[in-house]
Amino acid sequence: MLVLALLAGCSRAPAEQRLRDTVAAMEAAVESGGSAGFMRHVSADFSGNHGDYDRQRLQATLRGVMLRYRNIGVLLGPLAVTLHGEDRATVGVDVLITGGAGGLLPESGQRLRIESGWRQEDGDWRCISATWQ
Repeated sequence: MLVLALLAGCSRAPAEQRLRDTVAAMEAAVESGGSAGFMRHVSADFSGNHGDYDRQRLQATLRGVMLRYRNIGVLLGPLAVTLHGEDRATVGVDVLITGGAGGLLPESGQRLRIESGWRQEDGDWRCISATWQ
């Protein structure tokens, strides 16, 4: 019994939970000003807004926002996760992003609807596509 309990404790989290954890890590990375922490979850062949963004342009945009605003807040609505087999998924979410110089109130804010495509690469979820408006 003890061996079974230990094996169960060491088992990997379900795919959907690992994907939700990845999205949460990306949120935390943006709020802490860490573009590298965010980009670690973006695939090398990423395509955004129907080809307008590749991985490099996404990273440059993210860095620019982080340079402009010292404090960035991200508020995610509920995630709508749909798994497609074992290694693909889509995630839809409404996001409120705020930015400011550190005062009591943010200087700007924007609400986005993000639809993203995901693939497991070497056991980790990576974002392969996204559209936002």
